[in-house]
Amino acid sequence: MTAEQAPSIDPLSLPPLRRHADNPLHVFLVFLRLGLTSFGGPIAHLGYFRTEFVERRRWLDEAAYARLVALCQLLPGPASSQVGIALGLMRCGYPGAVAAWLGFTAPSAIVLILFGMLVAKSGWVLHLEWLHGLLVAAVAVVAQALWAMGRSLCPDARRATVAVAGACAALAMPGVVGQILVIAGGAIAGILIAGPAMPLVDRRVSGSNPTAATGMSRRSGLLLLTLLAALLAGLPVLAQVTAWYPIALFDEFFRTGSLVFGGGHVVLPLLQASVVPRGWLSNELFLAGYGLTQAVPGPLFTFAAYLGSASSQTPNGWIGGIVAVFAIFLPSFLVVCGALPFVEVWNSHPKAGKALAGINAAVVGLLLAAFYNPIWTSAIASAFDFGLAAAAFVLLVFWKCPPWLVVMLAALASALFRLAGFH
Repeated sequence: MTAEQAPSIDPLSLPPLRRHADNPLHVFLVFLRLGLTSFGGPIAHLGYFRTEFVERRRWLDEAAYARLVALCQLLPGPASSQVGIALGLMRCGYPGAVAAWLGFTAPSAIVLILFGMLVAKSGWVLHLEWLHGLLVAAVAVVAQALWAMGRSLCPDARRATVAVAGACAALAMPGVVGQILVIAGGAIAGILIAGPAMPLVDRRVSGSNPTAATGMSRRSGLLLLTLLAALLAGLPVLAQVTAWYPIALFDEFFRTGSLVFGGGHVVLPLLQASVVPRGWLSNELFLAGYGLTQAVPGPLFTFAAYLGSASSQTPNGWIGGIVAVFAIFLPSFLVVCGALPFVEVWNSHPKAGKALAGINAAVVGLLLAAFYNPIWTSAIASAFDFGLAAAAFVLLVFWKCPPWLVVMLAALASALFRLAGFH
């Protein structure tokens, strides 16, 4: 029986992996095609995954896929990439997880590393007329993310209030520490004011131990989560003691990948606070790279590849890009593989679900703060910029145009406007 003909599989009631082993090369090729064609950001990626793995290949059924997506959205990191890692893990263990991540991530990471090296080595790139269009496009893309996340994660007055309070706090306390405090405050507010949490596992459907989903024990999961905590605690100390740039680079991106709830666009404020104040990259180059990231397929976290390769501290750009992209995704491996054996524990602690509701609202607040500064303040300098951003937003939200097309149109419009002598 081929992988395409495999029966439906519930990831929360899988028998051990060895009975459903697949070829890692096959997993890699499947995800490589997705990595080359999956435009549109995290929500679109989950739609592509559903079409590929539920409808076409039947690796799992609809209910199982929905619960897997729910689990990955509860965890810090990029949800779509984590779903891919989990699917690869279920097919053929750790080699499958690596193969799935590599296939989905490599295409966009390579493009962004090359662009980052071009930016770092060629100062003339900064003066290209289309570059400002990327900044304006970033305004529209983040506004779209705010629109969607606000409607889903802040559907009532209480959570909307948490989001706005979080945005104000993030603007008052810029930097990573302030963002961590906002997330912690959101968790506390969620426990105090959020409504009841829905359980992740529907026992009427699965009714089994989710440990079987990967053949992993809770002991192995605990070891992986302990390793994550040890790296979070130890890397800053090692970076301080050695004063070696590669360690500092790895530390910054690893910590960002560990602390981002909501994934995708929410990584923007954490990365901006990590690289711009240190002088590794100017704010203009940071936002230009973020705009370009919208025009390539694959996960938005590959923005790290651009930042690592374009950093002024990186002697060999491609090495910095690889270090950064590996560091920002490593927590996803550790947290997904470590959390799967503990899914049922979530059901027995309803306050955890309330805390998550508050965290999600705080995440919207962080994105709202980033939308104002640095995105809006850096990109909107004229009435034309405002009109271009508004037009791009309408194309994204109401005309459902793909982000890569909107980014290209914004860059072209900006270039024509400036070449015509307007400013």
